[in-house]
Amino acid sequence: MVDHKAVEIVERFWREVWQAKDPQAAARFVAEDFVITSGGVDIVGLEAFIEWIGVFLSKIEDFNFDSIETFQNQEGTRVASRWKLTGKNLGFVGARSCRTPFEMLGTAVWEVRPDGLLAHNWVERNALEVHRDLMAL
Repeated sequence: MVDHKAVEIVERFWREVWQAKDPQAAARFVAEDFVITSGGVDIVGLEAFIEWIGVFLSKIEDFNFDSIETFQNQEGTRVASRWKLTGKNLGFVGARSCRTPFEMLGTAVWEVRPDGLLAHNWVERNALEVHRDLMAL
């Protein structure tokens, strides 16, 4: 069994990267060859991930991120986390910038290496529903 506390690692990542709105902080948590699979698309490598976070944040005004619940498997190699983000649309999910408030819910499944670095993140979110709501305005 892995001795590190995988939930604590992911919760610190949420706080120091997303809640602090600091894409560069990801370098403290993820492996150099990190992969995020978001909506079925792979973003590969630490630098690409940092850039992706920055673009994501730039499309949402008054960005707020909350972790709803986070838990790990017995070995500490996988972490599942449910989350919610809120903000105002600045062109998020392909919608025109209208500053309309929205809420997005999602689930992230993380692969945690034995050294405690995050290796892969699979993210699913209700982007279609958010997009429909924003486009209907």
